[in-house]
Amino acid sequence: MKPTVTASELESLISEAFDVDVSVKRFILPLSDVGRTAQAAVFMASNNQLLLYLRASSNMTLADVKKIAVRMGLRLDEFYPPKYQPDYFDILGRQKFQEVFPGMTVQSEEDLIFYRTLAPYNPALAVVSEIKNGEIHQFDPDVHGEWRVGARFAYRKVRAK
Repeated sequence: MKPTVTASELESLISEAFDVDVSVKRFILPLSDVGRTAQAAVFMASNNQLLLYLRASSNMTLADVKKIAVRMGLRLDEFYPPKYQPDYFDILGRQKFQEVFPGMTVQSEEDLIFYRTLAPYNPALAVVSEIKNGEIHQFDPDVHGEWRVGARFAYRKVRAK
């Protein structure tokens, strides 16, 4: 994988993979290692949303994306589905549910919470709602615990009621 990308290259990657036009206003964490095979970039979009772009050279599921985000110190708000598949997570969640329980039907959305996380999701794009402790961590196998501070940036999305 290419070690770093420019703003225009990242915009192009996101446009190809997701049904979203994003303009990178500022990188908070440029494309950095967040695992042995995964890289992530955290950036502020022109609409003042903080976004996480994550890609890996191996298979990755929605659950893997969530786990990596927690290790990075991020709380994620929403996930963008792949291009032209707005119900991607629901469809795959229902399929996985039916594989496990072939005779049952989905009674509520709560039945699918776990099964949505089994959906393949590489690359991933998510909205960040909070950076815990104002630190974004990145993977570093040479450091004790394998994670070090990659960037410092205080951010918490305020929701209007």
